[in-house]
Amino acid sequence: MENQTLEGDTLLLEGLKVTPQSSIPAFILLLLIYIFIMVSNISLVVLISTEHSLHQPMYLLFCNMSINDAFGASTIIPPLLSDIFTPILEHYVGYIHCAFQAFCAHFYASATHTVLMIMAFDRYVAICNPLRYATIMTHRMVVGLSVWAWAISFLMVVILIGLSVRLSRCRTVILNPFCDNASLFKLSCESVLINNIYGLGYTVVLLGSSLGSVTLTYLRIALVCLRSKNKALNRKALQTCATHLAVYVIMFVSGSIIIVLHRYPHLSDHRKLASILFHVVPPAMNTVIYGLQIKAVRQKIFIMFTRNTTTGGK
Repeated sequence: MENQTLEGDTLLLEGLKVTPQSSIPAFILLLLIYIFIMVSNISLVVLISTEHSLHQPMYLLFCNMSINDAFGASTIIPPLLSDIFTPILEHYVGYIHCAFQAFCAHFYASATHTVLMIMAFDRYVAICNPLRYATIMTHRMVVGLSVWAWAISFLMVVILIGLSVRLSRCRTVILNPFCDNASLFKLSCESVLINNIYGLGYTVVLLGSSLGSVTLTYLRIALVCLRSKNKALNRKALQTCATHLAVYVIMFVSGSIIIVLHRYPHLSDHRKLASILFHVVPPAMNTVIYGLQIKAVRQKIFIMFTRNTTTGGK
């Protein structure tokens, strides 16, 4: 692939490398996962939007996560599916389309962190300041936090991708399953020092603020629970916080594996697989964890299911 020469803004994308024998099973598996991600996330957003009893800050903030998960999966999985049956030397992609996919992939990753940060803040207020929760977490505050999470991610990623798009290109091959920022600036023969500096700062700020805020939040929550003698309150706090932490750990571990594997070039195939899983595992797991572990959501799903079963039986 590295010897391939193309003209204009056409690039050659490595795509998902599968053998002819495994192409059909891989296609079916990815397709089923994608359908599950879209149906589960969209259904949860619709359920929370239509059920008045679920119009609470915690659930409304979680809608941001479901929307982002559906967006992230749609950024990566459909192009992979379309390339599975295409010969590897025919995985052509336009530069503008590649840059847009890179933007969407990083926007999804960034928004995942910022959305989980505002969800951690919601849990902090609910447990540490329960008497002031209703006055702090107003509708205006929920909207403001949501806008902040999306706007910060958008601004950071625009700068990240913009620094790569400005570079001239001397290569046309992307050795990655999909386009990302590193794929874009590796197409250039110019100095990418500024890209590396901003990319490092972007990663440190995003991961540092995310990990730091979530850690401090849950340390504070743990202290409050230890001091409280209300077992019912502690049990409720443990349930909601464990759900949020499980989602955060899955996302953080998935993203950290990719960063670590970047340090080992001989493990490039493992890194590529990890980068795909980052857009598959968290979106698929988040709705399961939240939808089935939160009692209010679980009850609504059960009522809807039994109602449909009863109707169908008649």
